Amino acid sequence: MSETTYGLQSWIDRLNQSELPALAAVVQDLQRLTRQQNASVQQLADVLLRDASLTSKVLRVGNSSYYNPSQETIKTISRAIVMIGFENVRLISLSVSLIDGLLDHAPRRQLQELLARSFHAAVQARNIAGYVLTKHEEEVFIATLLHEVGELAFWGCGGAQADELAAALASGEMAHDQPVERIIGTSFRQLNLGLIKSWNIGELASFAHGSTNLRDPAVHAVSLGARIGVAALNGWGCPEMGELVKELADFSGISEEDAMQQIFASADEAVNVATTFGAGRLGKLIPSTDPELVQLQQAQRAASLLQPNLLLMQQAMQDLGMMASSRSEVALILDALLKGLHEGAGLERVMLAVLADQQTAFRAKRVVGEQTQPWIDNFVLPGDPSGQAHIFSYVLRLRQPLWMGVPASYNLEDLVTLPLRQHLGKGMFFIAPLMAGTREIGVLYADNRISDRALKHEQFIAFQRFTQLAGRCLEALSKRS
Repeated sequence: MSETTYGLQSWIDRLNQSELPALAAVVQDLQRLTRQQNASVQQLADVLLRDASLTSKVLRVGNSSYYNPSQETIKTISRAIVMIGFENVRLISLSVSLIDGLLDHAPRRQLQELLARSFHAAVQARNIAGYVLTKHEEEVFIATLLHEVGELAFWGCGGAQADELAAALASGEMAHDQPVERIIGTSFRQLNLGLIKSWNIGELASFAHGSTNLRDPAVHAVSLGARIGVAALNGWGCPEMGELVKELADFSGISEEDAMQQIFASADEAVNVATTFGAGRLGKLIPSTDPELVQLQQAQRAASLLQPNLLLMQQAMQDLGMMASSRSEVALILDALLKGLHEGAGLERVMLAVLADQQTAFRAKRVVGEQTQPWIDNFVLPGDPSGQAHIFSYVLRLRQPLWMGVPASYNLEDLVTLPLRQHLGKGMFFIAPLMAGTREIGVLYADNRISDRALKHEQFIAFQRFTQLAGRCLEALSKRS
């Protein structure tokens, strides 16, 4: 038995024996039931009725317009099986159990993002199937929803290995597949296929992982929906989405304009469907079609992908060190400073506000990061406010960096004035004076406000170090001048 095969079977066994509270027992019973040739409506009903919460959720899904467009009220599991079908009720039960089990505790960011993407993809696939199939749309929906079931289960109950993989992926030092196979002993694709087979989710879900079965309309719908769900995260105007729109138009026999409108409508519908399945909290992670929200979501995604880069940070520090001992232009110094803080230390928004207007005001001189460009035109603070100090003037007098938003700085919160909050928002931030010897240049500001991730101690250390190095460069430049 190869190492990869061993890793795969070990994970399938572990996931089948997991402690996901709403999942393990129901999955086992539903698996047993499907292996019985003559399983009855009552046997399936008996399995579900043991869990009142699961029963009510299955009935809620069964009564939704998504599964019951006639809106004939379904009050019992037996009636749901008759109305929706034995296999659909079984797969709905499996899906609801999985979602409940995964979201019951504090779920990881990776799990929430993947589950939101799965709901979006499932609605896209079902609506695509509606163009080419006279039935089986519900099967397409469930097959797409559970397309990444192995990866979902891993992030839900992977424990220490999930922590290790999350850290490895965040470092960005290796291609995505390398840390996955090193840490879990197999690929997510193999884990998905293994769990689909183990849980008897169906051939459609399994076939959709291959590229040789796309002649089957149902398989093609699942595959296309899954790929749309991934591409949407890169923005509706990304090149991948353009290719998928063409593929959908050819597959369904509609124009590219209508295909794009279909995709938009499905994205909006996915938010409501997630709520129907008891996962309403995921709605904000499904790409929006509202232009303003699209821009915000893209900014948040870009920020969430921004991670500290140790090599780039070290290079920026070395560059500043060399500039301190050689003649360099101010622009080059500031370029290295902001690049080191943003791309090296992983700080999402960085601003240098300099003393301007004959030292009477702070104005944004250089900025980097999402949603920072308006600061160049709009960020102005009085440099020496009469009677009303603020954190920018305070830190310049103090001549020490501060980490605002932590207990050590709570006594200074009053210095974060209303005008500052209007410019910068609320939350943690770093702030430090930028000096050229004894000459006051301005103030450096940095935060992670786009994604609202907490700032880290290592980032504060880097922030202080970059401030010191930039100050030395500017001091050396002023002496040579």
